[in-house]
Amino acid sequence: MNVSNPPAPVAMTSQRVLGAYLQEIRAECLRYLRSPSFMLPSMLFPAVFYLMFAVVLGARQSAEAPRYLLAAYATFGVMGPGMFGFGVSLALERENGLLTLKRALPMPPAAYLIGKMVMAVLTALVIALLLQTLAIQVAAVSLTLLQMLHLTLICTFGALPFSALGLLLGTLVKGSGAPAVVNLLYLPMAFLSGLWFPLSIMPSFLQQLAPVWPSHHVNALAQSAVGFDAGSPWPHVLWLGVFTVVVCAIAARRLRRHG
Repeated sequence: MNVSNPPAPVAMTSQRVLGAYLQEIRAECLRYLRSPSFMLPSMLFPAVFYLMFAVVLGARQSAEAPRYLLAAYATFGVMGPGMFGFGVSLALERENGLLTLKRALPMPPAAYLIGKMVMAVLTALVIALLLQTLAIQVAAVSLTLLQMLHLTLICTFGALPFSALGLLLGTLVKGSGAPAVVNLLYLPMAFLSGLWFPLSIMPSFLQQLAPVWPSHHVNALAQSAVGFDAGSPWPHVLWLGVFTVVVCAIAARRLRRHG
């Protein structure tokens, strides 16, 4: 056997590459569907909060409060899948060696990350549909079909910047400390973006800090989708796009250098 001239590696066909991506996406989705400790809190927390504040306490608020809270809690709901499902799981899998194993497998390098991102987007889609169903059927919020489609689209793609943020956090912290670190960012970010209370009743310095957070921009787009005037959507879309690309690039560089 001639060891001086090893056989050249055979390139994967485009069909096999696509199949590898689809299989990884399927595996990630099945893994989280079989993990009630992730799926149930991700879906039930925003739904329970919405029922509590928009329905149970809704009689004490204005008639438009359930509509406003629908957009706010939809934004809150789509933050979780990316930051917890992506960030915490990536940190744990880096720590226990699963990511190293994935890299050794004959699969496209990006398939692992794309699988997690698609899982986060699909979970955000389900959360958006669940909250809209509660708003219409229980809180008696009137939405046109166009408004429903608009809000669903924003929530679905709104999971991407939080997936990017989760990806970065997953490269920065160890698995054992990841849940605490994510919570330290997740809850204050929701509060400081005006998801719990309107920004207009917050101190002025907090109002000035709100545009720093991606949740503020997703919430502005969601409020616009359900009929509130949030100004032009394009500055928010541009900010979210730049944020997603920049944070993904930083996280990808860290993964290449530090694993």
